[in-house]
Amino acid sequence: MRKATREEILPNEAYVQARDAIRAEVLKIKADRRIHVGSHLTFLFENAATVRYQVQEMMRIEGLTQDAEIAHELKTYNELLGDGPELGCTLLIEIDDALQRDIVLRKWLNLPKHLYLMLDNGERAAASFDERQIGDDRLSTVQYLKFACGSAKPIGIGIDHPALEVEQELTSEQQAALVEDLQS
Repeated sequence: MRKATREEILPNEAYVQARDAIRAEVLKIKADRRIHVGSHLTFLFENAATVRYQVQEMMRIEGLTQDAEIAHELKTYNELLGDGPELGCTLLIEIDDALQRDIVLRKWLNLPKHLYLMLDNGERAAASFDERQIGDDRLSTVQYLKFACGSAKPIGIGIDHPALEVEQELTSEQQAALVEDLQS
């Protein structure tokens, strides 16, 4: 998967002037890469455009202008992307009630080990994940995942955790968006 590059990053002034148009375009890009599964999980698949947008926003908010600072942001956000035929994804666990959220995050401690993409060749691509997002007794509400697809195309997302078993087929638009990212 293609990474965002320094040459694509606008200076803060130019970004601020173009921000509304850039934001609108990124929201369109994210629309087919945002996949809701069950009532509490949202998978947001990342690509160079979404990473570039996050870097630009960090630069704007934090007033970053130095090349070293920008390089650090690029490195950090590009880590979200997959390598080769791999998709990078941010998983958001969305539970509004704090007490319920704490209970569920303890129950779902090993959830990342039970996440997979369903592929068009009938196989599953198991999630690889950032161990730093899992505590000793509780899962973080944000998980960074990668799915190695090889030459297969994703057609769905599944979870086979004892407390949550569900499979969600991808729409044709979602499939096309993820294939585009795999081929970039």
